[in-house]
Amino acid sequence: MVMFWVAILAVSILLYVLLDGFDLGVGILFGCTRSEERRHAMLSAVAPIWDGNETWLVVAGVVLWGAFPVVYAVLLMLAGLILRGVAFEYRYKTERLRWIWDAGFAGGSLVAAFIQGMTVGALVEQLPVANGHYTGGEFGWFSAFSVLCGIGLCLGYALLGACWLVRKCEGEVREEAYRLIPYLSVGLLAFLIVVFAYALAENLQVTHRWLERPYLFVFPAIGVIAALVAAESVRSRRDGVPFHMVALIFAAAFGTLAISFWPYMIPFSITIEEAAAPHSSLAFMFWGEGLFVFPLMLLYTVISYAVFRGKVRPRAGHY
Repeated sequence: MVMFWVAILAVSILLYVLLDGFDLGVGILFGCTRSEERRHAMLSAVAPIWDGNETWLVVAGVVLWGAFPVVYAVLLMLAGLILRGVAFEYRYKTERLRWIWDAGFAGGSLVAAFIQGMTVGALVEQLPVANGHYTGGEFGWFSAFSVLCGIGLCLGYALLGACWLVRKCEGEVREEAYRLIPYLSVGLLAFLIVVFAYALAENLQVTHRWLERPYLFVFPAIGVIAALVAAESVRSRRDGVPFHMVALIFAAAFGTLAISFWPYMIPFSITIEEAAAPHSSLAFMFWGEGLFVFPLMLLYTVISYAVFRGKVRPRAGHY
């Protein structure tokens, strides 16, 4: 039963990263343009599905709370998501103060992405935990490495968002996204090189896992192949391919981290078995969350993306 909930949690987190990742990326890029027409088009590309994407964060949170209560926590990332959601809805209700909501949408997207990246960085660097309790103080999670990871995830989400705009938009927005993709790709590659060098220089425990488990290098190999295919698709202007390839790169990175951390829930302090709720709680959750809610969420996601497939052609003032 524990492994069932580990699988559900992993799928939920991966779906959140991929689905909400691209609309957070669109939000970050939204702050880089001043053209109202382009902004309408960018919002139109995510408006039908953005709130459904964020539901996967709720699913992951519920699984953590019920199945792995030891690692459940409320993050500053939620504040960024709330600010972003409010701004998304209110920017169309006012003309005079629209700049405030535009800043909230872009800023909320940036904060949420940055905090997610810092969280990953803190986990990779290893949080100070003793007897199941965090012992690092108020800023024990804050370091140059976690900040670097925050910046890196912002770049990654922006790249994913640019590929989504290529897939969904036409005209100037599509062309601008194509122009941004090479720069964002180079920035992300530079980030990965620096992170890898830092991990080796600091002798982080996660690097030992890479040496102990050489099969982990299958995931980076998949990422390299996906990057090459994405580069070719950008060169030949095949709109639907870059997004799927960058999503595959994210999935490969997720797989690398997940197996590097195994069998720990909080690397390298709390194992999955130590973090798990009693068997009776896991079995009780199965009849609701596992048997009905999770499959319905998957079905809802598939249907929503099928209904809103294809290019968007927004009218001024609407999304």
